[in-house]
Amino acid sequence: MGHSMYVCLCKAVTDKEVIEAVDAGAETLEALGEQLGVGTCCGCCRDFTTELVDQRLAEARSYAA
Repeated sequence: MGHSMYVCLCKAVTDKEVIEAVDAGAETLEALGEQLGVGTCCGCCRDFTTELVDQRLAEARSYAA
């Protein structure tokens, strides 16, 4: 992945940080909220973060298959 982009502006969390957290075992928005603070303020990032998590988990499953 090239440049990182902010997923959550309120907590200054990047897509790279979200992906690293997913790779380390965080599989839900709630887990990411506890770990990184994503989605815990205004909530604007929730939909995109959920898509990012789902995409990363799908990639991980396809590699494992």
